Amino acid sequence: MEPIRIVAGTAKHHEFLSACQIRMALETEDLALDPETVRLGVGAVLLDATKGRYYVAEDADGNPLACLLTIPEWSDWRNRTVLWIHSLYVIPTRRGKGIYKKLYSFLKDMVRDDPAYAGLRLYVDKRNANAAEVYRKLGMSSEHYELFEWLA
Repeated sequence: MEPIRIVAGTAKHHEFLSACQIRMALETEDLALDPETVRLGVGAVLLDATKGRYYVAEDADGNPLACLLTIPEWSDWRNRTVLWIHSLYVIPTRRGKGIYKKLYSFLKDMVRDDPAYAGLRLYVDKRNANAAEVYRKLGMSSEHYELFEWLA
């Protein structure tokens, strides 16, 4: 596997991150997002780390290949923060090459090394069987919770 570097998302990744979110919504939920709203939403995170943090997987030349967003959730049960993985996208030509595995390992190591963190969580669209299988293979479980939502 080619060398992959995981870096914090910055303003230089803004267009890549925005484009990935638009593509992901269309691919996974057949949902066409408003590009300007997404651009502003990504920018809000890049300006305010309390909203979350983007991470980008880059190749040896610094070309972005994948991204994800972590969002902190305080757990009163654990007295620590659980990081939610959101907005995960791997460019189609690089799928199946272990890039998400590297991103996930990076986050797992970060959680293990920092006592402020309790673990990682994510949700997956029920129709996205391929993604669910990847998460299972990495040792993630869906046995505890079912997600309910209401969106305005």
